[in-house]
Amino acid sequence: MIVRLTAFFCLFIHLVQAQPNEARSEAPKYWVLLRDKDLSSSPALSPQSIAQRQQQHLSFDETDLAVSGAYLSALKQAGIQPVCLSRWLNAVSARLTNVQYAQVMAMPFVKGIQPIDPAIVITSLEVPSKLQMAPVMTQIQAPNFAQAGLTGRFVNIGVIDAGFFGADSASSLKHVFERQGVKQVRDYVNEKKTQNNLLRTLETMSDFHGTEVMAAIAGSDPTENIQFGLATDATFYLARTDQGNREYRGEEDNWVAAMEWMDSLGVRLINTSLGYAKGMSNPKENYEPSQMDGHTSLISRAAQIAADKKGILIVVSAGNEGDDRSWRIISTPADAQGVLAIGATNSRLWNRIGYSSIGPENLPYLKPNVSCFSLYGTSLSAPVITGFAACIMQANPKLTNKQVMEIIEKSSHLYPYGNNYVGYGVPQASRALALLRNQDLPVTTRSVKATGKTFHWPVDGNEATISVFHKKDATHVLQQEAAKVNNGQLTLRRSSNEKQTTIDLKKEVVEVIWE
Repeated sequence: MIVRLTAFFCLFIHLVQAQPNEARSEAPKYWVLLRDKDLSSSPALSPQSIAQRQQQHLSFDETDLAVSGAYLSALKQAGIQPVCLSRWLNAVSARLTNVQYAQVMAMPFVKGIQPIDPAIVITSLEVPSKLQMAPVMTQIQAPNFAQAGLTGRFVNIGVIDAGFFGADSASSLKHVFERQGVKQVRDYVNEKKTQNNLLRTLETMSDFHGTEVMAAIAGSDPTENIQFGLATDATFYLARTDQGNREYRGEEDNWVAAMEWMDSLGVRLINTSLGYAKGMSNPKENYEPSQMDGHTSLISRAAQIAADKKGILIVVSAGNEGDDRSWRIISTPADAQGVLAIGATNSRLWNRIGYSSIGPENLPYLKPNVSCFSLYGTSLSAPVITGFAACIMQANPKLTNKQVMEIIEKSSHLYPYGNNYVGYGVPQASRALALLRNQDLPVTTRSVKATGKTFHWPVDGNEATISVFHKKDATHVLQQEAAKVNNGQLTLRRSSNEKQTTIDLKKEVVEVIWE
């Protein structure tokens, strides 16, 4: 599959000739999992990160301590060159030949070895124009945040992506760079690059991707009075972790390293529009759909550590495999319980757009968590919700990551009748503001019981088509339907396995319980 990207804002850039790739070893890459740590070492955290942890009453533990220097020395003496270190996973990544694999596995301090899945997918098919951003800004009620003075000010946002080419020249991000809103940039693909080189060197079209994601978080074009994202006044830390010219060959260890770097700086909101699924060069190492369970992949384990122990809210695109009959479900780390996985809806009915990945049925929790309109991929729905989260965090900086996540879910239009197609639906700024102010939300949901094979419900207004989710249980969708309204009445026809049905009227939700 080829990721196709086109700019949706004016870039005013000079293309720089791509630099030739450095020769790289063909030996496969692995995580080398270590048994223990030096408990006498100090946490590798900045004062800001320590202060934020203390404010949220989060304890410090072994995941904050560095990987053992003695173990690193032993690996190097054996001719093993570590690539990345993970204090969270207590692991190092390295390329190992078959002989080296056996040698490392025999070391007494090695707990195990796990292949790194390089099948990273940039979860976007096309890049939107202002014609897309206007509907989604209306859908999530962006003006309500603006009227409340919420623009993500004083909120630090991390973006882990494929590249940020032209970000400092993009008209939609001009306001961010003019106020020096990008504090640090790090390239984990080519660590020799400086910030300016990363922003101005184009190797593949994937290098636009992080720029476009950033614009969907904070973009604004005052000349045309267009708002691309909600967090126009946020501060950014950017990390490039994916090498786009290797076609889906991502670097899972780079992603974990970037997460730990942002944690050490005190960043508590991170957007990552990347996901891992299949496509390994060695098919035997592909993930299986059954492994999207929140704990099989090390990247999901790292994401869960970030959520539970570091107080970080990770906003992840659910994936674009919804139309792929061989997969269909979300990718990792969107499967981790602690992350906020974002699906994509249609603009008019707010039901699942065809490509948006579905939540696995074997999970004991709901995925995706919420959704919003994106015509061209969940890469662009996730940053919209990242901006939404930034506005909430500005309104109340004392909220924990899990409290912010809860507000976003409860503010969504289907709540509490979520499903594995769109989660709890589309977050609404008006509802989020009411929750922040401890105000009671208006009652917009009801449940009714039905018998037999058909059910009729009156529909007010001029709606000709209504979104309906036919479900096998409370959350798992059998099929979604764009149901026709005839003479002010909606008629439901129950299938043989159908236990519940959600009627989505946007301003009201009716949950039908079949008896």
